[in-house]
Amino acid sequence: MSTPTISVADTVSNAAATPDREQPYAALGLKENEYLKIREILGRRPTSGELAMYSVMWSEHCSYKSSKIYLRQFGDKTTPKMRENLMVGMGENAGVVDVGQGWAVTFKIESHNHPSYIEPFQGAATGVGGIVRDIISMGARPVAVMDALRFGAIDDPDTARVVHGVVAGISFYGICLGLPNIGGETWFDPVYQANPLVNALAVGVLRHEDLHLANARGVGNKVVLFGARTGGDGIGGASILASDSFSAGGPTKRPAVQVGDPFAEKVLIECCLELFSQDLVEGIQDLGAAGISCATSELASNGDGGMFIELEKVLLRDPTLTAEEILMSESQERMMAIVTPEKLEGFLAVVRKWDVETSVLGEVTDTGRLVINWNGEEIVNVEPRTVAVDGPVYERPVAYPTWIDALQADSATSLPRTTTPEELRAEALALLGSGNLASKDWITNQYDRYVMGNTALSFPDDGGMVRVDEESGLGFAVATDANGRYAQLDPYQGAQLALAEAFRNVAVTGATPVAVSDCLKFGSPENP
Repeated sequence: MSTPTISVADTVSNAAATPDREQPYAALGLKENEYLKIREILGRRPTSGELAMYSVMWSEHCSYKSSKIYLRQFGDKTTPKMRENLMVGMGENAGVVDVGQGWAVTFKIESHNHPSYIEPFQGAATGVGGIVRDIISMGARPVAVMDALRFGAIDDPDTARVVHGVVAGISFYGICLGLPNIGGETWFDPVYQANPLVNALAVGVLRHEDLHLANARGVGNKVVLFGARTGGDGIGGASILASDSFSAGGPTKRPAVQVGDPFAEKVLIECCLELFSQDLVEGIQDLGAAGISCATSELASNGDGGMFIELEKVLLRDPTLTAEEILMSESQERMMAIVTPEKLEGFLAVVRKWDVETSVLGEVTDTGRLVINWNGEEIVNVEPRTVAVDGPVYERPVAYPTWIDALQADSATSLPRTTTPEELRAEALALLGSGNLASKDWITNQYDRYVMGNTALSFPDDGGMVRVDEESGLGFAVATDANGRYAQLDPYQGAQLALAEAFRNVAVTGATPVAVSDCLKFGSPENP
């Protein structure tokens, strides 16, 4: 059994006493104005642990600092009719929809793009693992996955590296979890060269009474970390890899890609479901992007506002990790739960039964502060909302792209028309030979679509359909769709057409569309 190394960490008292110490905020993805704002919030320079937390939580990936103004501007435009079946909306780990007879369906889609370019297999595999844990954290059993993939030119040698790695990673992780892959789409275009889009969607089912939310309430309740041990993989992934470009650093960023263990996650699923069934958990959060930094600050922000953690109690795969690395690690297959003291022994009995390693890190407090100690020394003392919620908000400059006029003018009306049978034959063969119009069964045949025995529709149908249970006769249908070219030509109409296509693909299965989710990727927000 490995134990934490007793390393010297930058303490809060030391930070107050050494205000002029230089800190590597830029290397962690923070701008100078953001670093100065952190100092203003704290009234001193941050400790290295606090700097690590702010850097990952204030990244584009975690904070939405460049899109918040648009999200806030448009706000919640849903009507009472639209919310009729909605049990949980935006702000939690996943949305939840009532499907009747006491059953609910929860679903979410996320991307794992940059990691899947650097290390296609693990990048895609851990993308599946992360989205599945969001479903678990709602109190649901995951029952299906789906993917939407975009790759570069099909004849580019590097595309083969990315495609085969991504597909193998998705297939491996999903099959090991015993989850059917029931649909999705794949598209090739040179615009995605060296910048693939790898989107994973997961769906779960739950009884209404099993719904769980991510918050830390109840002073004295225990904060418990369980699942895989914390390692050195994924450190800085959210702040550096997922929010940056590949213009510098290149291979040096490889450690930011997480390493997954689907068999550990399968055990974690069953363990969590038993914990839920015995009502042993008050709140729960998966550890994905930003790891412990995210889980502690978000749970505290959504709860009573205070938490005390002893970081040296985190079980490690690598005993040489520093406190800052532990805070930033994005190691997979980990969950954080809030447990009442009287239920702690029952909780520990369940995790022992499933042979899931567990450590009690601390407890919920009423201080309004997130305090983290390392070997008896205070290394973090922050108001959790400043880390997880009230990050920077930017109104970035916007400029009309002059090149878009020429692109829109280059329409079908400007193309030469075929005038001979030979030209028509050549065009027909070109279409038939297109990788985008050809069958994708060379990809989908690598997935298991029938595991669990509840799949009603899958490839090549337009939407996937899964039975909820054997008695109710209930089921759900899901589809994911987009047309990147439409969205490039006209983002507003392109988005409407993507929604309409997904709506139609659900409707043609015989299902009634009741909820939508989006997974949006844009270029650098600093590019007007």
